Amino acid sequence: MPTPHAPAASHEDHDSKPHGWRRWVYATNHKDIGTMYLIFACTMFFIGGLLAMLIRLELFQPGLQFWDPQLFNSFTTMHALIMIFGAIMPAWVGLANWMIPMQVGAPDMALPRLNNLSFWILPFAFTLLLSTFFVPGGAPAGGWTMYPPLMLQTGASFPMLIFSIHLMGASSILGAINVIVTIMNMRAPGMTLLRMPLFVWTWLITAYLLIAVMPVLAGAVTMLLTDHFFGTTFFTAAGGGDPVMFQHIFWFFGHPEVYILILPAFGIISEVVPTFSRKPLFGYEAMVYAVASIAFLSFIVWAHHMFTVGMPLAGQLFFMLSTMLIAVPTGVKVFNWTATMWKGSLSFEPPMLFALAFLFLFSIGGFSGLMLAIVPADYQYQDTYFVVAHFHYVLVPGSIFGIMAGVYYWLPKWTGRMYDLKLATWHFWLSAIFVNVLFFPQHFLGLAGMPRRIPDYAVQFTDWNMVSSIGGFAFGLSQLLFPYLIWKCVRGGERIGNKAWEGAHGLEWELSSPPPYHSWTTPPSDAVIARGAAH
Repeated sequence: MPTPHAPAASHEDHDSKPHGWRRWVYATNHKDIGTMYLIFACTMFFIGGLLAMLIRLELFQPGLQFWDPQLFNSFTTMHALIMIFGAIMPAWVGLANWMIPMQVGAPDMALPRLNNLSFWILPFAFTLLLSTFFVPGGAPAGGWTMYPPLMLQTGASFPMLIFSIHLMGASSILGAINVIVTIMNMRAPGMTLLRMPLFVWTWLITAYLLIAVMPVLAGAVTMLLTDHFFGTTFFTAAGGGDPVMFQHIFWFFGHPEVYILILPAFGIISEVVPTFSRKPLFGYEAMVYAVASIAFLSFIVWAHHMFTVGMPLAGQLFFMLSTMLIAVPTGVKVFNWTATMWKGSLSFEPPMLFALAFLFLFSIGGFSGLMLAIVPADYQYQDTYFVVAHFHYVLVPGSIFGIMAGVYYWLPKWTGRMYDLKLATWHFWLSAIFVNVLFFPQHFLGLAGMPRRIPDYAVQFTDWNMVSSIGGFAFGLSQLLFPYLIWKCVRGGERIGNKAWEGAHGLEWELSSPPPYHSWTTPPSDAVIARGAAH
């Protein structure tokens, strides 16, 4: 075990603070790298959002209006890949970089040069991915799940897609290793595991999920690559392969991936709700065990995405029941957040508004997930807009609202300035209203039988598609307030003290605003840790 002052000593002899472009290109400071991740994620969010608006533009009316079917399918494929791997995941890594050292009493991340590498892989990966729009045959159009045999018919963009996914996976694995080593080895001496903030706990579990499943995705896409170029027949039925095997391998990665996207949001909501309820988090240990249970169960439910492939009845029953079981720890979390607010002294600043919208709307996504878990009903829902509505209710009011809650919660700490609360409240209400106008009608479209991933549709689906598209344009445009608010705050917001929020707790609020270059050069004392504990 290192002595309390060892981390500080290890940084003093190379405490260079580069300026200008070198500060960013050679960054090893966790705050600078976290900032770069968040700026990158925001950029990808708007690129992915632009593709979504182009999709909704085509679907505003029936008939082929703007894009040919190949380009439309490229938009749907690239929108998903960019939003998942370019926007949500890097945003979570950015928040982890900023907050974990501050929350566990460490001076920096454990592996700073690895941290730099894990970020700088990403701009190259996504430049490669986006450039596929300009090669012969166009961008990938086989869906983000990349199912063969359709994916094997991709043109010149195919190897570019596979290589960019390998780069994204390498970045995620390096980031996850860094998070685990930082949390396990660099916590302050009094920061026991069951004293850690929930955001740190959720990220620790997320990091283990990343290390477990990113190599599975790498294996699946490498097998696709060898089928395409080297004459193997893993997934080619004509050569004795099985396309359904790809689905099994992909979803063994894909279902834990869903929880990689949402678990850190659970951590942020567990920080925000107690702060603005001015009460300790209800049932802290139960929350930790619930997160761990969800992570474990995510490994044994992958085939609920595959009920219609012809699996045996015993398999259908197992995956149906195990999927329903995930509702139990998820219900524990929703109950505990609600109990935290019960008889609390609530106030409704922007972070709390986003947290409340998360609670309500994520629960809708959870309920529609339970509907999809029921095998006979799933035969009706499969590959319809009901599925699109379900996972967007989980990922937009879930992951993205969670990220926004976190940014609005910690931005004053990062900058030392308070943002425009009135404008942020406007951003919340526009987002919360139009996210429902955008996605709720898609439940009706799916139940009426409209298939997903199509550029044209029968005339009876017109009205709800119009409503959904109007919601999409309004939601997309309202997000422009978000970077404007941040820029305005950085440029000249009102200066604040160490604590931005009256009920805030945690070690990060013991530091100055903005925090020093190395967060904790001297580890916090046991008394400071106890004062900052949320429970």
